[in-house]
Amino acid sequence: MKFNTKTIHGGQQHDLATGAVMTPIYQTSTYAQTRPGQHKGYEYSRASNPTRTALENAFAAIENGTHGFAFSSGLSAIDCVLRTLNPGDEIIAGDNLYGGTYRMFTKLFKKYGLKFHFVDMNSVANVINKITKKTKLIWLETPTNPLMKIADIEAITNVVKNIDTTILIGVDNTFATPYLQQPLDLGADIVMHSATKYLGGHSDLLMGALMVKDEKLAEELHFIQFASGAVAGPMDSFLALRGIKTLHIRMQRHCENGKAIAAYLDNHPKVKEVFYPGLENHPNHQVAKKQMKDFGGMVSFTLKDESRQAAFTFLENTNVFTLAESLGGVESLVNHPASMTHASVPKEERLKIGITDSLIRLSVGIEDIDDLIADLKQALSK
Repeated sequence: MKFNTKTIHGGQQHDLATGAVMTPIYQTSTYAQTRPGQHKGYEYSRASNPTRTALENAFAAIENGTHGFAFSSGLSAIDCVLRTLNPGDEIIAGDNLYGGTYRMFTKLFKKYGLKFHFVDMNSVANVINKITKKTKLIWLETPTNPLMKIADIEAITNVVKNIDTTILIGVDNTFATPYLQQPLDLGADIVMHSATKYLGGHSDLLMGALMVKDEKLAEELHFIQFASGAVAGPMDSFLALRGIKTLHIRMQRHCENGKAIAAYLDNHPKVKEVFYPGLENHPNHQVAKKQMKDFGGMVSFTLKDESRQAAFTFLENTNVFTLAESLGGVESLVNHPASMTHASVPKEERLKIGITDSLIRLSVGIEDIDDLIADLKQALSK
């Protein structure tokens, strides 16, 4: 199947009991057994649930994987990956990560004996220079949140696997979605999504996803998920499955609007710098062009007036753009990373990588582009 068909039919079948076209919401925790240990494939919903199974099959299909896993949040999906490691293992991660990921790495798992190295993944050499015999995981986020940095997934994967085939490559594909890039096809071992964002697409659920191709790795991840219990519920699974069916249509508009807004801001007299991989002046534009089908709907920018007050004035005067956490919904959102999504990152670390008080992040929705630009125009005029 082509991708646009996979979002609707990938990994799906009509309900065997009733023929229902849409997978029902199996709002049950347990299942009847004919004899102890004899059942119809389901025992207890922490292990598996028919609605979640349908969603996980869809997850696998859209990332060209063989196994998908639906978690209660994106962070619980990352937590599952880190639980495959042991004390003393080392992880190389990008220096610009979602604040929650950074917090999990530095505040939770660091105290359990894992060692994290944060490097600028614009350069493959920065990754290679940190590899030791203890390196077990490379964690990529591309495009990054919120600076829209691009890592060359295929180049990093090829070099790392030539050094040590046992090192896992994990990619947070939340910003790009499988509509724009498919890391498993570029050599990655694990793809992670905050399905709360574009996969759900309507800001009405909380969920994480993992997709893999390797059978042994899939078994390990499923055991950890089952044993720790961080699973998605049937109602959220139903909503996410419904959201995926329109992913390709939504992403087309997100990309169209994102490009138009990036171009508008790039020429605005009050804007200092725009971070969007679709702009030719983006330092990794060529890499993004190579590995992404299009450039997405996430745009960040800084103001020439670098004060926090100038940023807050803009943030407090948008009308169509809603000031809120999160991203990837049909509605447009505006965010101040330094005080919102990345507040957990120490200020000196934020400033070191470029998350300043004047940095503003836009999640560009699918509204009419004229309304979105008009909203930015009036907010920037304040």
